[in-house]
Amino acid sequence: MKNEDIFSRYSRQIFIEQIGLEGQRKIMNAKVLVIGAGGLGSPVIQYLAAAGVGTLGVADFDEVELHNLNRQIIHKESSVGKSKVKSAEEFVKNLNHQVNFIGFESKIDHSNAEEIISQFDMIIDGSDNFKTRYLVNDTCVKLRKPLVYGSILGFSGQVAIFNYKGSKNLRDIFPEPPFDEDLPDCDSLGVLGVLPGIVGSMMANQALKIITDLQLNLNQITLIDTLNWRFQTIDF
Repeated sequence: MKNEDIFSRYSRQIFIEQIGLEGQRKIMNAKVLVIGAGGLGSPVIQYLAAAGVGTLGVADFDEVELHNLNRQIIHKESSVGKSKVKSAEEFVKNLNHQVNFIGFESKIDHSNAEEIISQFDMIIDGSDNFKTRYLVNDTCVKLRKPLVYGSILGFSGQVAIFNYKGSKNLRDIFPEPPFDEDLPDCDSLGVLGVLPGIVGSMMANQALKIITDLQLNLNQITLIDTLNWRFQTIDF
């Protein structure tokens, strides 16, 4: 892409004083892994690709199902039955062909977590189970990778940044995962379709701030209650 085309495409970001050309170069050189191409991963993938993140990795072992479409906005009806990673790749290439997309059609587990995560500068966790969340967190701590964390259920969500420039991690606020794997989740209690868009957009915003070295409030978790429209930040 020619320099003038790059400027034209990203001009509205470049015009921001705190971003500028230098910040846009950082975005275009960044290597980000999104774990999960579902509710949270969809808006994260969408906005990071639109922003021009240079290398975008996506890890998901699942296929698109019809019930996903109320909230997983990068997929479409014709994607049903298709690998979520392949569907995400198609979306990204149609939105921004300059993005280097790397897909991992496998579940993140103890056999591959370090190998996959080590390839990227930053990890964004949009997984939907505690086992994966804690594995990703612990791997990021071991490899010294910053982690943007999010979760959703019903009308509620959470967003936090872990393990960035010496900041705390998931185990500092929740030392151990719940023992009960039958805890309520989106499959049993549901999720309003727009909620992942709100929370995922906040996660993408935090990721771009990390990439461009903007000031961040660390060791905090933001609790989002969209039913009562309340946002609370808790220090930990």
